[in-house]
Amino acid sequence: MKEYDPKEIEKKWQDKWDETGQNNATNISDKPKWYSLIEFPYPSGDGLHVGHPRPYIGMDIISRKRRMEGFNVLYPIGWDAFGLPTENYAIKTGKDPRVVTEENSSNFKRQIKSLGVSFDWSREINTTDPKYYKWTQWLFLKFLEHGLAYKAKMPINWCPKDKIGLANEEVVDGKCERCGTEVEMREKEQWMLKITAYAEKLLQDLETVDYPERVKASQRNWIGKSEGALIKFDDIEIYTTRPDTIYGATFLVVSGKEDKFTGRYVTNPATKEKIPVWEAEYVLSDYGTGAIMGVPADDERDMIFAKKHDLPIVTEYKKAGFEDFGKKVIKYKLRDWIFSRQRYWGEPIPVIHCVECGAVPVPESDLPVLLPEVKNYQPTDTGESPLAIIDSWVNTKCPKCGGEAKRETDTMPNWAGSSWYFLRYMDPENSESFASKDALNYFAPVDWYNGGMEHTTLHLLYSRFWNKFLFDIGLVPTSEPYKKRTSHGIILAGDGEKMSKSRGNVVNPDKVIEQFGADTLRVYEMFMGPFEQAIAWSEASLVGPRRFLEKVWRLNSSAWSDLSVDDNFEMNSVIKKVSEDIENMSFNTAVSSLMIYTNTLEKRGGVTKDEYEALLKLLAPFAPHMTEELWGTLGHSESVHATPWPAYDESKLIKSEITMVVQVNGKVRAQIVVSKDQNQDEIEKLALSNADVSKWLEGVEVKKVIVIPGKVVNIVVA
Repeated sequence: MKEYDPKEIEKKWQDKWDETGQNNATNISDKPKWYSLIEFPYPSGDGLHVGHPRPYIGMDIISRKRRMEGFNVLYPIGWDAFGLPTENYAIKTGKDPRVVTEENSSNFKRQIKSLGVSFDWSREINTTDPKYYKWTQWLFLKFLEHGLAYKAKMPINWCPKDKIGLANEEVVDGKCERCGTEVEMREKEQWMLKITAYAEKLLQDLETVDYPERVKASQRNWIGKSEGALIKFDDIEIYTTRPDTIYGATFLVVSGKEDKFTGRYVTNPATKEKIPVWEAEYVLSDYGTGAIMGVPADDERDMIFAKKHDLPIVTEYKKAGFEDFGKKVIKYKLRDWIFSRQRYWGEPIPVIHCVECGAVPVPESDLPVLLPEVKNYQPTDTGESPLAIIDSWVNTKCPKCGGEAKRETDTMPNWAGSSWYFLRYMDPENSESFASKDALNYFAPVDWYNGGMEHTTLHLLYSRFWNKFLFDIGLVPTSEPYKKRTSHGIILAGDGEKMSKSRGNVVNPDKVIEQFGADTLRVYEMFMGPFEQAIAWSEASLVGPRRFLEKVWRLNSSAWSDLSVDDNFEMNSVIKKVSEDIENMSFNTAVSSLMIYTNTLEKRGGVTKDEYEALLKLLAPFAPHMTEELWGTLGHSESVHATPWPAYDESKLIKSEITMVVQVNGKVRAQIVVSKDQNQDEIEKLALSNADVSKWLEGVEVKKVIVIPGKVVNIVVA
């Protein structure tokens, strides 16, 4: 057989899989469904680095195993392509974001396909495609219709030099990321989504899903439910979770931009004493009532404030009962979602402003509201979106009264498209609805969703909110979008730093595939360390996985051993181990077990066809190209990925023969192989008659023989 050469086989099988569509899910099937999901990537101009494919490969292994287990597997892919990086590139170069997005996503697609990931490319979506964002706009109109979308004045980050509003991620240490100017806060009307209406549901339903506890904790902390009391100090009402400390309250603080004494005094309802009212920045205007009672003896921030302004500090005071002064209330830290951006590269918000009728939704028949082409991508001098200066696009007729009106010029945040993309994958070509009821009823919810730890708070919260709202209005069949959520650790550069173009430490997967092959890259990324942990890249370590695959390749032979496999402990053990490890995302130990098993087969000198076929099936999700090639050489016409996943026999997991240590006075002198059915007397005779043991028994008296079944025989001599 020829030497293993990935270049000869990998592209061949990638093309074959595309041609046959064997990785594509069907919306009608007698098989049970399985929905695997990864966070769809943002297609940047830099292309993939070796850290990006780790989650794709991990969920690919799960998905390939599920297909072999008889499931109709939906494992889709698409592009989360609206947002700041592409817009900033357009501002810098003047290049149309549409062209940039097309170039970037095409390059990402080429790279991902070269890895042999079994995505269903027939369902590929792009958030910037009008056929997609038509439905993002439609869903926004549903929020508007049900009173969950509204406009309110909110503070925004403002760069006085560039005269633009900045997203939080564009503000570094309080300064504009571009020019370094100190950022100001300005109030501006923004579109909001009322996620707070779902605070309790988002909190309670965490008990119904399979998420890691740290993920649930981050969600709970962000929602921030607390039970407290509203207490009136004359005409100022405060919210506190510690009403029992009211006797220690020596001042009141209301939200402000700086520390300032207001000149006012109010009465502490417990002590009946007059206490001063101050303003301070550390009190948040949008939490509670925007006012707190200062109890310096029980709160560190209050203590610092009291010492700074020489305010009274009472260290010993009477504790009040919860019900003495307050009505009990529940509050949340969760705030409504700011849903508009003064940007170009985002979904236009489908609202028209009429002098007579106010804010009027764009009729569904007029969707999508297309993003017009522009020459200048810079926000306006007033901080409005670049869309605001396109008169031909802005000026329109009111759908309600027919009078003169103007389009909304704010666009949606890049979170919009990623809050519901998992639903569109179920029915991506549907032009009548965002997805048909049949498709939703069949595929929902997602069975297993894997993504980065950095997205386990906001993205997860936002998409859960959208799904719950759609469930409440009867548009989706389940309240929770994802049954199970896991996270992966990032791959660091060889220097232990995060990979980035600016650091010059990025490793391109194209070069690794050219030198070692895609299967070696896949096996290495799964073998390099625990999937959930961050780990540094090591090119030198690619050699081991490549040699392992070469060993598997060399084991292929027409002269199969006729050894009996009736009691094949090793084969059944590795099937059990790899099967369980994949389910636990313990991919590194699964690969390790396959390596050990391959070494065992190689050293034994005789391999049965059954053993080799089981090995290929277990390895197939990790190294899909090589196993597909080898499977064909065994005379099989069907794909290895379409064969049943190997099953193990529990009864064969007990070794028929056991190696036991023989000690003389506690020192190891030999090893003996015994049958699992032999009794203690027979084991004792075998130990005493062993040639390596008997020489230590000459001229001495055997006092006692202690047999510990399955482990050790200890011979005690005088």
